[in-house]
Amino acid sequence: MAAITDVGPDGLGGDPDAAIRQLYSHYAKALHGYVDQFCPDRASADDIVQETFIRAWHHLPQLSADDRPVRPWLFRVARNLLIDANRAAQARPLTVPGDAAAEVGTDSGVEEILDRELVSAALRHLSPAHQTVLVETFYRGGTLATVARELGIPHGTARSRLHYALDAMRKQLEEHDAIAAS
Repeated sequence: MAAITDVGPDGLGGDPDAAIRQLYSHYAKALHGYVDQFCPDRASADDIVQETFIRAWHHLPQLSADDRPVRPWLFRVARNLLIDANRAAQARPLTVPGDAAAEVGTDSGVEEILDRELVSAALRHLSPAHQTVLVETFYRGGTLATVARELGIPHGTARSRLHYALDAMRKQLEEHDAIAAS
């Protein structure tokens, strides 16, 4: 039940319907804000959020027993549903006039945007020291020697921080994948 302490003081024990109502009251607004960014209309966003909570209801025993917070699980499920909806939309044949068909793009970039959001969230879980070394090395293209010199730390310390930062990122992303797959 420790994972559900982020929901409220009472946890999610007891009645499943009450637990889902509690989850919905705590996370629906934030989930809608996230999903609305990627949906073409409000009805599609409502469908994604509704399906997310239906899946939470189906997985309530695992979510209650797990020691991890529920919010990342909900957002990962919503992300996967957005990707599925985007792929399904791309697979449907379009009925448009012949000239307009050439202008229609097939890649909306939703999956790439969601991946960026997931990596950003994983980066926020790192300590500031690990974030700095990782960002300077991978996103800004600095070498470890340059990064160590700029930060005023030994080269071995920079290498160690990079190693642990990458390991923590990998674990965070694998955890999200494992949670979403269940």
